Amino acid sequence: MIGLIRALFGFLRLLGPERSSDLGGWLLRTVSPLIPVNRVALANIRATFPEKDEAEVKRIARGAWDNLGRTAAEYAHLKTLFDYDYLNPDAASRVEVSGIEHFIALKDDEKPGLIFSSHLANWELPAICAAAYDLDTTAVFRAPNDPAIAGIVHEIRSGAMGGLAAAKQGAAFAMQGVLEKGGHLGMLIDQHFTRGVVVPFMGRPALTNPILGKFARRFECPVHGVRVIRLPNQRFRLELTPQLDLPRDAGGEIDVKGAMAMMTAVVEGWVREHPEQWLWMHRRWRPNMISAAALAEYDHTIARTPLFKAT
Repeated sequence: MIGLIRALFGFLRLLGPERSSDLGGWLLRTVSPLIPVNRVALANIRATFPEKDEAEVKRIARGAWDNLGRTAAEYAHLKTLFDYDYLNPDAASRVEVSGIEHFIALKDDEKPGLIFSSHLANWELPAICAAAYDLDTTAVFRAPNDPAIAGIVHEIRSGAMGGLAAAKQGAAFAMQGVLEKGGHLGMLIDQHFTRGVVVPFMGRPALTNPILGKFARRFECPVHGVRVIRLPNQRFRLELTPQLDLPRDAGGEIDVKGAMAMMTAVVEGWVREHPEQWLWMHRRWRPNMISAAALAEYDHTIARTPLFKAT
């Protein structure tokens, strides 16, 4: 199995990043109607966009599969995919960066920092960007379920990124250690988390990992969002938001649930802008796992959380 995967990645490297991306996108876009989890994607899109007709729902789903196929194929080129030179921003490259001043500020402020992101376009690029700018960042990731694939993906990530921390039992202690040393954490926050807090996402309650809100409260450090947009002709744009002005409780400390609601609201805006580039195949909403008490608190969260503000 490992040999077969390595041979596939070797073939993709021979094709180059552009043709690999096109091949991966075409393959998953073509076979997606036959993949059982496509029903999850279609159901999620219909529930989120009830105003859209079935043709548009299927178009968004096909686009999401196309993006996933491209992202998978691009793993073979992660070391070379990010080619933006911030010292020469007018040079031709497949990547452009917006908000570079925030990256530089994070590097120079001598404080820990938190960066959240989502499964949009090629979501691996922000961690590669941070490494390229020598920003001391540890990316928190969830390993693929298949051990063979997980091993190869970890090998590729290790060669292209800075620090890596697997999202598993005890990971919070390692993440805390990074921040205590003045480092930065990057984390995707748009997946279901069974022990999470309930926040609004795309008009419905969703369980979300509260760890970044807890760290923001404890360390009083800058929190930024970063997204990737897939552009025509196999190009990308990275956008780093200004620092978020997170909601606080009566005692003046950062409100954890309110903070996660605000971060999630930022992600929602991204997804609504480019729905065909998000990972709709994930079972993000699981109402049967949310208690009545949590739903009541959810209504309270909506009422007390301000709109996204940045300083």
